[in-house]
Amino acid sequence: MQTIGEFVTGEQITGFFLIKSVEVKETTTKKRFLDFALVDRTGEVNAKLWEASSLDEETFFANMLVKVQGQVREWNGQPQLNIDRIRLSKPEDGVHITDFVPSAPEDPAQMLALIKDYIRKIEHPDIAGIVATLLSENAEKLPYYPAAMQNHHAIRSGWLYHITTMLMSAEKIAEVYPFLNTDYLYAGVILHDLYKLEEMEANELGVVSDYTIPGQLLGHLVMGVKNIDRVARELSADEEVSLLLQHLVISHHYKGEWGSPKAPMIPEGEVLHYLDMMDAAMFDMKKALENTNRGEMSGKVWTLGRKIYRRKND
Repeated sequence: MQTIGEFVTGEQITGFFLIKSVEVKETTTKKRFLDFALVDRTGEVNAKLWEASSLDEETFFANMLVKVQGQVREWNGQPQLNIDRIRLSKPEDGVHITDFVPSAPEDPAQMLALIKDYIRKIEHPDIAGIVATLLSENAEKLPYYPAAMQNHHAIRSGWLYHITTMLMSAEKIAEVYPFLNTDYLYAGVILHDLYKLEEMEANELGVVSDYTIPGQLLGHLVMGVKNIDRVARELSADEEVSLLLQHLVISHHYKGEWGSPKAPMIPEGEVLHYLDMMDAAMFDMKKALENTNRGEMSGKVWTLGRKIYRRKND
């Protein structure tokens, strides 16, 4: 059985995969086919069942484990699987769905504990109180939620992984630039994407099925600002503290065309933006390199708009 990370263009493969999503589509000649996003612990691949029957359409849904045979091809610089045969997994296959979910490399409980350690490093009581309260309100989703529907950190526990790596980077940057206020910097890291947990619908496998209605109408930046304001009022927090925490969230996308109505106007906001961008890029680069042979170029990494080279001696 082959994993997605082992796919080579032109090869026939057989393997078990989790259906992340599936849609019924039509070709230009009006023939219906199934368009899958299949995942395992090593990655994600687009797959097509071109000769799909009405029974197929009624059989295969998101979050099902399937056995697939097919041929690996390339489309727009990315691997694509053309499915020859597909069926649902059976108990006698001896496979378990949790083994096929792309997950963060660290234990969720340990990552959450690390985030709480950083909250304890926040000295201003109002900042610490707002951050701790908002984190606690989302406690149920924290262990398994991804940080995105696609692209960077779109894995089980991806939100925790994104935040912990950013916090560790933030601490090092603050050593280089000691004028930075680490209370605001750590708070901004923890809060900037917190309301992605309300923006997306995800199950306990960390698979996102869709965006919520509030997520589509408002987005996680606006939702984050609203909740910071609410909790700050409930805690009778300092008005400037509330305002600056809201600013960190609303400005972290940096530009209007990227989703932020305001650019960062405090140093911690500037650093927060670049920490976010760097962490996302490093995640996507690492993922691309893991699926690339030594001495070769990866497929195009769409979030970066370019290919990545893997050194021969890596």
